[in-house]
Amino acid sequence: QVQLVESGGGLVQAGGSLRLSCSASGRTWNRYVMGWFRQAPGKEREFVAAISWSGGSIYYADSVKGRFTISRDNAKNTVYLQMNSLKPEDTAVYYCAADLMASAQAMGTSPRIAYWGQGTQVTVSS
Repeated sequence: QVQLVESGGGLVQAGGSLRLSCSASGRTWNRYVMGWFRQAPGKEREFVAAISWSGGSIYYADSVKGRFTISRDNAKNTVYLQMNSLKPEDTAVYYCAADLMASAQAMGTSPRIAYWGQGTQVTVSS
C-alpha cells in the first residue's frame, strides 16, 4: 500500500514557476514508478511526467517537455515536479501517481494506475 500527498500548488502568472511535491509513504514505495497527471476543467485526466524508481528512466508529455522537470529523492520519500515557463493552459488539478511498472514510459500509456494522491490546484493567469 502506498499513500501519496501532494503540495505546492497555487496561483502564478504566465511565465512563472512552481514546484510541486509529492510525499509518499509505504514500505516499498521507492520501487515504484512515480508520476504526475493533470486534469483541467471539462477535460480528461492526462499524463504529464514519470520517473523510474532509480531516476534512470524519465518520460514527459510533449506539451511539457523542456519546461517541466520531474525528480525524486528516495531518502525523503518525495517526488518533485518543477514547472517553469508556465502557461494558462497548464491550469489544472495536478495528481501524483505511483505504480509498479517496467519503465517511466509505461506509466504514460497505462490504462490503469494503482495509487493516486488527492490532487493540488495549479492556476496560471494570463
